[in-house]
Amino acid sequence: MFKLGLVGVALAAGGAIAAGIPSGDAVRGSQLFQTQQCVACHSVNGRGGHSAPDLGKRIDRDYTPTAMASLMWNHAPDMWVGIQAKGIERPSLTPEQSADLFAYFVAAHYFEAPGDAARGKRAFAARHCAECHGTTTSSYPGAPPVAKWESLADPSLLADQMWNHGPRMREAFAQKKLEWSQLTGQELSDMLVYLQNLPETRGVPRVFELTASDSGQSLFVSKGCAGCHTGANALETKLRNQSLTDIAADMWNHQPNMKNPPPTLTPDEMRRILGYVWEREYFQGSGDAARGKKVFAQKSCASCHNQPGSGAPSLARGKDAYSDVSMVSALWQHGPAMLQSMKQKSISWPRFDAQQMADLIAYLNSL
Repeated sequence: MFKLGLVGVALAAGGAIAAGIPSGDAVRGSQLFQTQQCVACHSVNGRGGHSAPDLGKRIDRDYTPTAMASLMWNHAPDMWVGIQAKGIERPSLTPEQSADLFAYFVAAHYFEAPGDAARGKRAFAARHCAECHGTTTSSYPGAPPVAKWESLADPSLLADQMWNHGPRMREAFAQKKLEWSQLTGQELSDMLVYLQNLPETRGVPRVFELTASDSGQSLFVSKGCAGCHTGANALETKLRNQSLTDIAADMWNHQPNMKNPPPTLTPDEMRRILGYVWEREYFQGSGDAARGKKVFAQKSCASCHNQPGSGAPSLARGKDAYSDVSMVSALWQHGPAMLQSMKQKSISWPRFDAQQMADLIAYLNSL
């Protein structure tokens, strides 16, 4: 179960803001989902209308901004027909509102990562976790039992606790003469599914919280992370398409290579650093401008855009870069007029897969 409550998810960080992508918030996105009447047709995890797909179950952890933008673009004509049939006023989303909706959808999907409880139980034993951490009591001094792990319900708190307890865990491993146990993101996901579904823990409501990352970059520098993570070691490259669970596993694996002692991070500091790092890689496009130029031609975009007298706006990049957020905003602000113009010219509505959308955005940013 995903519990939104008053939890906000900021989906823009240093690199994203520099590219002109506004900050998004899951609370505002949830409210927009209601006020813009998306809920009249769509539901999220079963709550809402049923005439359109449930957006909480439509797609899994690969629910990237580019995938969202391409899906929304492809289905826009059908959505506008449904909106008109229900007598609903068509939403006109600003880039800021689009970012808020992205944040909401990502938050609603976060706990759908594939995991297997049986594999997780085996991994929990094989990685020596069960030797110290019991379910309700623990045999090793200072090792909290699983039933008291607040981090089971909060992925950013999980990353914080795995990071801060790393040095003490290294001492415990050394005392037991065990090698440091490396974890894959899948193993950690499996263990979390196993631990979250124990009788003692399955009722804990789960939250996904990332605070606004405006100060995350300064923390990343002051805590010494920026000294190593530059160039080939830049995290926005290394963490491409990783979830917070994957990042938590990476932090755990990184412990033996860290200076001793590594910097301690409060939960709030961890959230801000994660917001900075994760959103940089999350919104960093993976498109190719050369391929995007071909997409631009294949999808008949040039028949209107950049043609004198067509009435279509120029696509030359302004002060802000094109992004998945701005593409969704443009779709809802100008899409119906585009559709009407294309019908008059007997041009089919263009449809894109996620990679084509990424390539098109890269091309538009090269203009």
